Amino acid sequence: MKSPLAALAALILFSAWPLVGRENSLRLEQPFDAGWLFHRGDSPGAEDAGFDDAGWRVLDVPHDWSIEDLPSATNSLPTLGVARGVWRFTRGDRADWKLTEFDDSTWQSVNLPAYWNDHSGYTNENCFGWYRRRIRLPETIRGKDFLLNVGVVDDADETFFNGERIGGIGGMPPKVDSSQQPWTKPRIYRVPAALVHEGENVVAVRVFNSSGKGGLCAEAFAPVGPFSTESPGGASTGYVVGGTGWYRKHFALDAANTGRLASVLFDGVYMDTDVWLNGQHLGNHPYGYTPFAFDLTSHLRPAGETNVLAVRVRNLGKNSRWYSGSGIYRHVRLIVTGQLHVPLWGVTVTTPQVARDRATVKVVTTLKNTLDHEAAISLRTRLLGPNGRRVSSTEAQARVSAGGQMDVPQSLEVRSPALWSPDKPRLYRAEVEVLTDGQVVDRTGTTFGIRDIRFSAEHGSTINGEALTLKGGCLHHDNGPLGAAAIDRAEERRVELMKASGFNAIRTSHNPPSAAFLDACDRLGMLVIDEAFDCWEQGKNPDDYHLFFKDWWERDLAAMVLRDRNHPSVILWSIGNEIPERADPSGLEITRHLSDAVKRLDPTRPVTEALCLFWDHPGRAWSNSTPAFALLDVSGYNYMDAQYRPDHLEFPGRIMVGTESYPIAAWTMWQAVEHCPWVVGDFVWTGFDYLGESGIGHSRLDNEPSGFGRTWPWFNAYCGDLDLCGFKKPQSRYRDVLWLRSPLEMLVHKPIPPGRTEHVSDWGWPDELPGWTWPGEEGKALQVSVYSSCEAVRLELNGKEIATKMLDATSKLTARFEGPYAPGELRAIGLRGGKEVASQKLRTAGPPRRLRLIADRSPIHADRNDLCYITVEVTDAAGILVPTAALPVRFAVSGAGELAGVGSGNPREPESFQAPARTTFQGRCLAILRPKGAAGLIQLRAEADGIESATISVRAK
Repeated sequence: MKSPLAALAALILFSAWPLVGRENSLRLEQPFDAGWLFHRGDSPGAEDAGFDDAGWRVLDVPHDWSIEDLPSATNSLPTLGVARGVWRFTRGDRADWKLTEFDDSTWQSVNLPAYWNDHSGYTNENCFGWYRRRIRLPETIRGKDFLLNVGVVDDADETFFNGERIGGIGGMPPKVDSSQQPWTKPRIYRVPAALVHEGENVVAVRVFNSSGKGGLCAEAFAPVGPFSTESPGGASTGYVVGGTGWYRKHFALDAANTGRLASVLFDGVYMDTDVWLNGQHLGNHPYGYTPFAFDLTSHLRPAGETNVLAVRVRNLGKNSRWYSGSGIYRHVRLIVTGQLHVPLWGVTVTTPQVARDRATVKVVTTLKNTLDHEAAISLRTRLLGPNGRRVSSTEAQARVSAGGQMDVPQSLEVRSPALWSPDKPRLYRAEVEVLTDGQVVDRTGTTFGIRDIRFSAEHGSTINGEALTLKGGCLHHDNGPLGAAAIDRAEERRVELMKASGFNAIRTSHNPPSAAFLDACDRLGMLVIDEAFDCWEQGKNPDDYHLFFKDWWERDLAAMVLRDRNHPSVILWSIGNEIPERADPSGLEITRHLSDAVKRLDPTRPVTEALCLFWDHPGRAWSNSTPAFALLDVSGYNYMDAQYRPDHLEFPGRIMVGTESYPIAAWTMWQAVEHCPWVVGDFVWTGFDYLGESGIGHSRLDNEPSGFGRTWPWFNAYCGDLDLCGFKKPQSRYRDVLWLRSPLEMLVHKPIPPGRTEHVSDWGWPDELPGWTWPGEEGKALQVSVYSSCEAVRLELNGKEIATKMLDATSKLTARFEGPYAPGELRAIGLRGGKEVASQKLRTAGPPRRLRLIADRSPIHADRNDLCYITVEVTDAAGILVPTAALPVRFAVSGAGELAGVGSGNPREPESFQAPARTTFQGRCLAILRPKGAAGLIQLRAEADGIESATISVRAK
């Protein structure tokens, strides 16, 4: 039985589809984003049209449930965590070690959590160890059942409380079941009140380790917002939770669409998606990043009757190396056409000849005829210039067989074309009309740009005959506080901020982006390496795309190329990233197949692939990459800049691009690009901070654990030039100097404890910021970094010179000073020929006094696809940002909008992205407003205890 709420949603949606007159009914391409019903979790039977979805949530897509707060725990029992602290430990296994009265005074005293390999040098495999600890219960727990949180145990455990077994997970010999992956699951067990003693209580944990490290190795934390340490992806996916989700949409078509063809187009759903219409299974689509469509026609109900589209999404297991998001996270469209029509992505535009005075534009239109008889058609094509006026047109005749499909090529000339480039991203539009018997039966079109891009080892890359150096950044697909939701303005803002930070190119790592993202790149002038896959037949996680590659690669690759080939921003197709089998015979064969498939669909762009050192094949030499590079048009080098020159000597015709590089190596990488024409550009990892791969961009003190990334509570990679909210980080300021966008930038290193040294990860940056507010550090030496392209830099504090330092090629644009901290004004002065040519100053902020709100735009569109990003700053009485402020800020929104998300740049303090509150980081946080859909004012009020609140109004129109 259909719910009343669903019926209302259907009526609202239906009323938004006016089909007036024959010409307007030619082709309907309708946004299908509004009025979906959603249920988080599995829901057997939800594919059936009559399923009762009355209690489901109404929402709009794009939608990502992994960024939403986890459902509240239904268990109200208090929890006592015992993982951290001093325990007793011994090797071996005896039954009486669980008993309360056992004397463990001779056992080793160890500080947990830690692997027993680390605290005791215990490296045996298939072995046992025991931990014991005496505890007193807090008053709040006494007399009640409670939950005992033992933390994470590697591998299997049995846990005893006062001698009684309260739980265990994983296999103990002789039946060891590693399929449970018990080492990823926190051990939380119920303790009956009857087991509790008045004074001391004894917790004993028996641990079995099959291989590798073992022991009570990590704390388990209560879920925070969307984050849980029980996340299958763990640190890789930012501790978020996937699972299964269902979407249902009720809709009706009117009589004008009777006898026509209808299909639904999903731009991206993560992942393993099944779709039903009125209970009939339309198909499955496993890959989470490629668009796909299903024909609805044969299962639609008569005009005016309600149809039910059901979508099941399964983001299960360990299937990603980064934050993927979950759900219908990109746009959905409904497409209705006649029987004689242009199918999906059926208009292809290329520019085979480009010159300043004229250009040849080739338009190939695919025609499809589902009628039972041959159709004679006329195909009219016109080109509209950047100003919207017609600049060229042509017409062709063709006959399309019954049930057949054909391509109709047309060539048009454009005189004095307005060429597309990153500096002048001028767009044209090709519009096609299909006529039969003098009547227009279909009309569609596509935007494109007229430009000529070339790559060579001798001259590097050029666009429209002019030298082009790729100043690139890699980007994962998430939008920070919004998760993976590809709302148009969020996609556009990322491109805007990258452009504003000096980048002219983006590598979409490691998957195709949304159509909205590429549209923004076209409009704003951002070049793109469009990347298909992160793995082929050999996976990087047990549940990732390698399970589907053999059956699906051709369809997924085609979807990427067919959808994206008209975008002038796309300049390279990438078929893979750090593929495990990249140099194996099987991998070379796959490379050939992928490259050939791309070129059949688009022969106009080169093919690349990102290759790295054989860290995954110890002992294999870099020279083993040679056969793989020989199959590529442009060779992608990940972190292998040391091979640029020697490889060029051996292979002088090889065109290279730095597909990934370390932020900390920015100077070295850019020197290679500037002095090696065969290296066409560099793409730093990364342009933007992203969720997942937690903490790979960290810096640490020498007494802190080393390693690739960081464990909980780190949830964000922290390796970007821009942070999760889009605020500039120190490496972005250095890059401004490196790319001659700024003559001088100054940053101050956070105080380091005496006797300690800092270690910066390859993807990190020293822990510095543009601030001179360090209360409690008076008189202590602080390090100041001045990045400058000047000949020399002078540093002054309160008008007195600290020192002057010269800069040359060996300094890498960096002058470092050290001096005692004192409040006031710190000023860096850039000198050339002894004269001041640039300066920057930092002033000490006073105590926090007020909040300041700054909108990125106003007015905005009264549309669900628009957003307004509000920067929230904590300032002193004089309006100076307080960079040390970490204040909880509360938000209230009224009027024509809602709070879409909140966030900060802090990579290791997980909070809700949707609660109306956020703690500032380095004095800032972010609030994102979204229009409800009608014109009007949106008002945001921000408050924090003890300081002046702030209000801002944004008009939606």
